[in-house]
Amino acid sequence: MNPVIKGLVVYLFILVIFRFMGKKNLSETTTFDLVLLLIVSETTSNALTGNDYSLITCFLLVATMTGTDYILGWLKTRNNRIDKIIDGAPLILVDEGKLLLPRMSKANVDFGDIMEAARMTQGLETLDQIKYAVLEKDGSISIIPDRSVV
Repeated sequence: MNPVIKGLVVYLFILVIFRFMGKKNLSETTTFDLVLLLIVSETTSNALTGNDYSLITCFLLVATMTGTDYILGWLKTRNNRIDKIIDGAPLILVDEGKLLLPRMSKANVDFGDIMEAARMTQGLETLDQIKYAVLEKDGSISIIPDRSVV
């Protein structure tokens, strides 16, 4: 198979896999996540190059993957739908101090994650002090305090 097509297919496959794995802030990356990423990179490297270790194949693959990334980034800035498909959208997890458990479960976020963000960013200690908690596209949790309680 042509290295360019291989690179494109692998890039899109990894994009889909990581998109469905959920949002995770880079600062929340665990040792297991790092090991998984290293294994994925080694596996895809072998799948992409096969027995062809030439510099031309390497250059083609790097150009294909970075070009694909550039084109997707460009498309995201021009089309909100594509942006939502690739990066997702912010998700409200707490609404007027009430946990939205189905959304939390879907996003793999628990009560402790929300309260940690509330303590670290706003100095809040209880759920009733939170008006909204939003899981952002980058995996971080934004807290909007309830000013009537604080």
